[in-house]
Amino acid sequence: MTYNFRLFWRMAYCSIFRASNTHGQLKPKRIFFLLLFYTVWPAWTVFTWLCFGLDDLLFPGHKTQPVERPLFILGNFRSGSTFLHRLLSRDTSNFTSLRTWDIFITPSITQRKISQFFDRIDNFFGAHLKRFLLNIDQRSLGQVRIHRISLFEPEEDENILLHAWSTYFVAVLFPFLDELPPYQFFDEKIPAEERQRIMAFYKSMVQRHLYATGAKHFVSKNPAFSAKIETLLDAFPDANIIYLARNPLDMLPSTISWLSYAWNVFSVPLEPHPFRQQVVNFTQYWYRHPLQVIDRLKSPNHLIISYDDLVSQPEAVIRNFYTLFGYPQQENLEWIVAQAVADTQNHISDHYYSYVQMGFTRQQIVDTYRDIFERFGFDQREADSPAAVLPNPEARPLTSAD
Repeated sequence: MTYNFRLFWRMAYCSIFRASNTHGQLKPKRIFFLLLFYTVWPAWTVFTWLCFGLDDLLFPGHKTQPVERPLFILGNFRSGSTFLHRLLSRDTSNFTSLRTWDIFITPSITQRKISQFFDRIDNFFGAHLKRFLLNIDQRSLGQVRIHRISLFEPEEDENILLHAWSTYFVAVLFPFLDELPPYQFFDEKIPAEERQRIMAFYKSMVQRHLYATGAKHFVSKNPAFSAKIETLLDAFPDANIIYLARNPLDMLPSTISWLSYAWNVFSVPLEPHPFRQQVVNFTQYWYRHPLQVIDRLKSPNHLIISYDDLVSQPEAVIRNFYTLFGYPQQENLEWIVAQAVADTQNHISDHYYSYVQMGFTRQQIVDTYRDIFERFGFDQREADSPAAVLPNPEARPLTSAD
């Protein structure tokens, strides 16, 4: 059995008996979330795992489904991976990826078949259910302003590991980091047998998706896979890797702001920006570890791209790695890029942040990530930049990653 029951029950215990004076304190909003979660998630997990079993009986071919030259987009959070992922997902002749719906509602082939059956019935009667779902989607996930989220948009498939309860994203729902395995340092701190178990589960999810869709190349963006790059390459030896690197002065406060937003959705943290030092620690690892692996392997299947280059010349960057990785270039690639850029520009974000407000100084960040600044020549701008607009009399020191 692949499910991490021990961690699941540990989070339940902490939520009820160890929540006092933690970021998971039992305030009314937190209690409401826990009641909703434990009403829905366990039952849905049991049904999902029954469907995984039915997949093996009804669609055994998924077990031998080849995964040819998948493309994995790595990097720290807030480094352009969502933009690139969704852009490539528009190239449906080359790529397929998991949508939020696929990750949470239909991760099994059996669930997809059930969903398709009801979709055909709904279409016959005028697609009323589809319009209802689209309306609910817009009124709920559509209100998230950090980046556009929808049941029907490609999303980070690290989330699919929630079905095995073996991912760092458990921490978003249950903010008890000291009680979690160190998934954010996956290759070095998770035991080999556990790493292989988790990656085998993930690979089976990719195989199910390719089997169900008949698509050829899988594209995935997972910042958390930066910590898994060695395990990932063991499971997918012919994988193409794109690593996106963004200026730490932008990445760090944006990441802290994003995670703080997520923690505040499900909990009532004790402070506006929880776990800042832990975020500093793992973001250093998510820079250095994958870059060290890519440098060591020197494979033509691995490419490092600066966020600044992706933003300033997206079409040229994409045409370059299409050629490098051997993907057929689309005649309408220019239009695909233009549409993706337009979608990004049209999205209104409420995601405003300042590293000064978070207790950091520019120099602290530069010193902490100095090797990254030197390697990529990132701007070490002064404190009057847009991301640092307030005085900071009580800046906290940063420490190196574990």
